[in-house]
Amino acid sequence: MKIVALKETRPEEKRIPLVPASAGRLVKNGAEITVESGIGESCRFSDEEYEKEGAAVESDRELLLGSADIVLRLHKPPAEEIESMKEGAIHISYLDPFNERELIERFAARGIEALSMEMIPRSTVAQKMDALSSQANLGGYVAVIEAAAQLDKIFPMLTTPSGTLEPARVFIIGAGVAGLQAIATARRLGARVEAFDTRPETAEQVKSLGARFVKIDLGETGETEEGYAKALTDEQLRKQQEGMAKSCALADVVITTAQVFGKPAPRIVTDDMIRRMRPGSVIVDMAVETGGNVEGSQPGDVVEVHGVKIVGYGNLPGRVPVYASQMYSANLANFILHFWDEEDKVFRIDPENDIFKGCLITHAGEIYSETYKNFLRQGG
Repeated sequence: MKIVALKETRPEEKRIPLVPASAGRLVKNGAEITVESGIGESCRFSDEEYEKEGAAVESDRELLLGSADIVLRLHKPPAEEIESMKEGAIHISYLDPFNERELIERFAARGIEALSMEMIPRSTVAQKMDALSSQANLGGYVAVIEAAAQLDKIFPMLTTPSGTLEPARVFIIGAGVAGLQAIATARRLGARVEAFDTRPETAEQVKSLGARFVKIDLGETGETEEGYAKALTDEQLRKQQEGMAKSCALADVVITTAQVFGKPAPRIVTDDMIRRMRPGSVIVDMAVETGGNVEGSQPGDVVEVHGVKIVGYGNLPGRVPVYASQMYSANLANFILHFWDEEDKVFRIDPENDIFKGCLITHAGEIYSETYKNFLRQGG
């Protein structure tokens, strides 16, 4: 079975889908690996390093697409490249399916087995394949580092000959994977940290990291089967904003991480809340690419509103591309090897397996995912 890993086409993207070590793991298990020449340059991996791990290197992208049994990418493909793939081939990458209906239909029409890394279930058995969590972990770290770079104070308490400098106050909204890593990073830097999440069960995790959990009574909340916080009602959002306003006003740094699976990010920090914050404070909107949690945030930019800096950088994991690539590559290799037939040396798709029920979007020339089909039935 020929597995092909392609270079990313977005000029700003430095992450790569397959690092040499993961290529070597696949080769040792009987896979035929070919990578596009120069695939590792952005992470300082040479073509020779892939060859040492047993992978072949090829510069003809059309040849790679047409010969692959499995195509590995980071991002969704350009639509025209789907036509270059052979019928029945397997494509594995982020696909953004809820915003890419035409792309998904092209996969189905071409007979491509399209697997979406965003939709790997958040289960114990699938944890080693969960690319969203691995990238969110790094994103939480980078969000704090970016906030520290923008803040005109330091994070830790410092005793100096001229007096004691108070620690920065950091308020983190959302205690999922990204939020918990942001808490841990801010604490390591010496900040005083508070956090809030709509799921009360996260309180113990927040406290275990040395932060204070902010309690706001929103009534019944919870999380989806995919492990995301459920969308709040308008009344719950109002109560949340009122409860968070005090913590935001006291904070030097606010980091928002709230996202809802398959939907635009909720708007939770309003212009009025920003107006009440101290000049010089910093907000990092980690959800800016899916609509933004913060009123006034701008994708890819830092703007100042009422004297508060709002950081809207996208692709935070891409700011640490070496480790982000290592983690994503490991997720892909773990996924393939979990379903690897040792005897026939092939990756077997089992549509009845719970993991494939989650992430297999198109199968046998049709849209397969029930989650995606329900989304379409609801007018998506």
